[in-house]
Amino acid sequence: MEDKYAGAIPAIKPTRFILLGEDDIDDQEILEEVFLKADSSLHLQFFNNGRKVISHLESPGDHLPCLIVLDYNMPELNGADILKILSFNSRLTSIPKIIWSTADAPVYRSLCFSYGAIDYLVKPSKISVLEDMVKYMLSFC
Repeated sequence: MEDKYAGAIPAIKPTRFILLGEDDIDDQEILEEVFLKADSSLHLQFFNNGRKVISHLESPGDHLPCLIVLDYNMPELNGADILKILSFNSRLTSIPKIIWSTADAPVYRSLCFSYGAIDYLVKPSKISVLEDMVKYMLSFC
């Protein structure tokens, strides 16, 4: 009996892709290290300002991130601005979005939740807390 799948290209599991809006180089490096420590197969893509985040997400393409993590305070568009713009794009509304910031102002939290953030996390000072946060964030992918 002939195997109809002989010679077929094996299915390749798509890499999980996470988009991170973060303008601070040190925070980018720490996030990359901790995310890849948690899952070395991740593909991370960093953008250092809000307009670049929007431009990338609104460009045509099939490979959407499984998670969007945004710093609240970024150049050109802040995290809340980005969330507001993304909330009008039906292609992107189902992607989980998390804000992470040094700012813990209730007004920022409320605004971000009203525009679709699933959580608002305050940047930790301890690496062990960041590792736990990253595991939590990955649970949404």
